[in-house]
Amino acid sequence: MQALSPTSTPVAPLARPGRPAVVARTLAELTGPTRGIVELPVRLMWSSERVFDLGDPDDLLWMYENVLRETTRTDDLRALINGRTLRRVWRRLNLPRGVRVAWESRHRALRTA
Repeated sequence: MQALSPTSTPVAPLARPGRPAVVARTLAELTGPTRGIVELPVRLMWSSERVFDLGDPDDLLWMYENVLRETTRTDDLRALINGRTLRRVWRRLNLPRGVRVAWESRHRALRTA
């Protein structure tokens, strides 16, 4: 990792090229659903298959990965992600490095999850 000079500013971790990762201020504010069927808006999932059954572990992981990678709004995180569930599944999520770094930097509990 390159050291910062006194005049350089830190670069925000990227969710993907050109898009900074969006991170909730606290895990407690993430009060999204823990069961049932969720349909993601097109801005978060461009596929026609945007419906997820949170009772299916694979669907839950796939939905969380898409929301965490694609969102540009903390409101999406609050509405769609559940803090306790996120902590439980954190290690199994396939996330871009920038997303993982951003979340673990803000929420130490995820590093030890």
